Amino acid sequence: MKITFPHMGNAYIGAKSIIEDCGIDVIVPPKCSKKTLELGTKYSPETICLPLKINIGNYIESIKKGADTIIIAGCKGPCRFGLYSIIEEEILRDLGYDVKFLVIDAFENGDDGLLNQFGKLNAKQKFNILISFIKGKKIMTMADKLTALSNRKRAYTNDKREIDKIMDDYRDQIYHSKGSDKIMEIIKKTNKRLLNIKEDNTKNILEIGIVGEIYAVIEPFVNLEIERKLGYLDVLVHRYLSPSAWIENHVSIKTLFGSSLEKKMLKEASKYFKTIVGGHCRETVGSSIMYAKKKYDGIIQIYPFGCMPEIVAASVLPSISKEYNIPIMTLIVDEMSGEAGYITRIEAFVDLLRKRKEQVNNGKIVSRS
Repeated sequence: MKITFPHMGNAYIGAKSIIEDCGIDVIVPPKCSKKTLELGTKYSPETICLPLKINIGNYIESIKKGADTIIIAGCKGPCRFGLYSIIEEEILRDLGYDVKFLVIDAFENGDDGLLNQFGKLNAKQKFNILISFIKGKKIMTMADKLTALSNRKRAYTNDKREIDKIMDDYRDQIYHSKGSDKIMEIIKKTNKRLLNIKEDNTKNILEIGIVGEIYAVIEPFVNLEIERKLGYLDVLVHRYLSPSAWIENHVSIKTLFGSSLEKKMLKEASKYFKTIVGGHCRETVGSSIMYAKKKYDGIIQIYPFGCMPEIVAASVLPSISKEYNIPIMTLIVDEMSGEAGYITRIEAFVDLLRKRKEQVNNGKIVSRS
């Protein structure tokens, strides 16, 4: 068995760790690229979500490297993501690829499908998988914290390209490593390298919260490396959505009692939504309110073209912007998104926030950390 999975931010780091520690071969898809998108777009329904198209590209590239099994998360509710595994399996089968899909559903609504599968294993297998999962969860958290640290350093340092160099080297090492112990070692060494980068605390730093559909928010290729681009504009980026947060909210034991962070988001959003909408609609609205209350300078919503839950969220954000007096910009991405126009919109939004901050402070720039 050779397992692969779709790229989704730092998720591949934890998944690679867990699977390799279980003694199973892993085929990590090549980094998402224009080629990946072209492959997926060619063989996917024209009007389907952008994430599915990139998933298909990931799978084809991995299958050509020997992968025969695909692991993907599942979900319930009014979002097309719940049908991804079915649609993707049909597409690959039509292309002549004989691969097996393993769907990991969240521990929600009494669903014990994964627990039933877990129960079929012997004691030794259960123990090994449990230890691997615990290590993988820790690695996912470490990787997300490292990304957050790199975003801070990029915003505050004058040598921004050095941050990019460190992070690119880190990802290259992760790709060629094997097992959780080695991955943890790489993350710790990279963390030390970043901490050694000198910060310039005299900079006029803006703080922007990123919200939206989870895949578009955390996969750099899809959002055109927005965190790096904002860092180059002296913007400190924050997002509540991450692979480790998803694990905490949907797969960990805490899910049985409710994640405090997710509960807070849903509570904030309850003014606008009394029921499930699908995707991360309520989280988008709730986290936007949380950023506004924390006095962030602005918010950027990102979602794939045609994403129904985020379209619903986008209809609410103007009310939040007006009520809390915070600028909010929405970016919609698809396979036709052009980087030049994307950068222009981001730069214009940041310029607006800086001018607004000067006016709020009566012309005197005040830096917050």
